[in-house]
Amino acid sequence: MTAWLSPPAELVLGADEVHVWRAGLVQPPAVIAALAQTLSDDERARAARFHFERDRSAYTVARGALRSLIGRYLGLSPDQLVFGYRDKGKPYLASPQGELRFNVSHSGGLALLAFVRSREIGVDIEQRRQLSDLVSLARTSFSPNEYAVFSRLPTADHVEAFFSCWSRKEAFIKATGEGVSQLADFDVSLAPGEPAQLLRVPGETIWWLQELPGIRDYAAAVVVEGGKVSVGCWEWMGL
Repeated sequence: MTAWLSPPAELVLGADEVHVWRAGLVQPPAVIAALAQTLSDDERARAARFHFERDRSAYTVARGALRSLIGRYLGLSPDQLVFGYRDKGKPYLASPQGELRFNVSHSGGLALLAFVRSREIGVDIEQRRQLSDLVSLARTSFSPNEYAVFSRLPTADHVEAFFSCWSRKEAFIKATGEGVSQLADFDVSLAPGEPAQLLRVPGETIWWLQELPGIRDYAAAVVVEGGKVSVGCWEWMGL
């Protein structure tokens, strides 16, 4: 699964399917302005609070793309949608209520938007980059088992391993909605060349992890409640 395809004319999301959309956050001013018109008042206020224009634009594009896609799945105008937030901040569709679940992540110049029916879902994308404190971040953010594996890797593999691990862990905690307090409570695979896996998870819920490859200079993963599903990868083409 390496291809990000042009979207079909009609969006049909099956019960055992996940759709993940890739959206470029740098868009022409006219597109950003049109997307801003679909946002709620509180979303426009949140966008205005960002200090840098690039951050305001990125938020507007990601949120506008989310509204655009949900509208297409449900046959509604994007500005008709109402979002709610759970105790630890995970967003959900408050109106109209139904089976559709979603999650959004963005890093660098890209956003990922993931959709499923009647399952919890989390998606994460991380731009790979050199970090001066990468080892100390791994020590404080990874589980003991993950950090032990990380420490045994050659230094040359640290950047790839760190962001592979981080994207998988973020996708999981976004799926559960439990936040960073859960980071040490589960293990994921992280060694370069090793298949993406959830190696240890808390509780009895079944979770399924899929790496999203084919995004140069990025690590990305999606986690879905329940068993294995079919994953379709689409390019968001704007309005």
